[in-house]
Amino acid sequence: MFVDTAKVFVQAGKGGDGAVSFRHEIYVDKGGPDGGDGGRGGDVIFRATTGLNTLVDYRYKPELKAEGGQNGSKSNRRGKSGDNFIVKVPMGTVVKRDGEIIADLIDDGQEVVIARGGDGCFGNAHFKSSVRQTPRIAEKGEVGETFEAELELKLLADVGLVGFPNAGKSTFLSVVSNARPEIADYAFTTLTPNLGVADIDDTSLLIADIPGLIEGASEGKGLGDAFLRHIERTAVLLHLIDVYSDDIAKQYRTIREELRNYSEELATRPEVIALTKAEGLDDDIRQMQIDAVKVEAGADTPIYVISATAHQGTTEVLRSLR
Repeated sequence: MFVDTAKVFVQAGKGGDGAVSFRHEIYVDKGGPDGGDGGRGGDVIFRATTGLNTLVDYRYKPELKAEGGQNGSKSNRRGKSGDNFIVKVPMGTVVKRDGEIIADLIDDGQEVVIARGGDGCFGNAHFKSSVRQTPRIAEKGEVGETFEAELELKLLADVGLVGFPNAGKSTFLSVVSNARPEIADYAFTTLTPNLGVADIDDTSLLIADIPGLIEGASEGKGLGDAFLRHIERTAVLLHLIDVYSDDIAKQYRTIREELRNYSEELATRPEVIALTKAEGLDDDIRQMQIDAVKVEAGADTPIYVISATAHQGTTEVLRSLR
């Protein structure tokens, strides 16, 4: 089950209390203070790993708590520090606190301390002075950081596929890569993002397919708005459009407006356009559709006419995405 958002309660460990203790040895009258310090509370640490691709575990385990430090004891013995709590998350996980990003884990093995444990505090041995020989005070351990964290998963990919529902994105991905997304002849067949690796010449491309966009997607209509975050990190966008669209220029313009409404930065990403499902299409109609899109996209934007099912034009598209 693919889950790309979650809320969790994060609690670092409390520091141990200092001890109040006095030496009790035979033949030693009025032994001095020997209360030890408390141990430090454990941290909550997030670690990115390639072994995960969903946040589903944290939908059902919303509390992430580190171990507290142990209290100090007699004979100036310091309490044991609490163990850190390691939280494994998929690469591409963003951690927010009160809406502000506090961690962005994009590399395998990368670790970030999300919540710091409280310090262990002084036992009474620290409070002895020339005027206070038998202090009966010690400090309480500090409380560890505690807050609700918001987790978001943003897929890491080289290429992001965008377009209307049923534009042929999943078919393209299944043909050029090792991915096997669900494919059917109706809109919104794709309900979750899919990743696939496409090999071309001497390199590989990681391609992300998200559910199709519709007009108003940036405002929450359809499914696309919930998944646009997964193409934010891509280097290039592949915009697929059904070549049989009645108003192909309007379809292109609508998707571009939704991208711009979602993120100005995303809208400036390099783009390649592929007009899909072109098997058996006459050359003059192909050129007519290319010309219509070129008016909107500009002369410098690469435009290809392809048929993924017939394996026509897909290699040229992949080469242009490198």
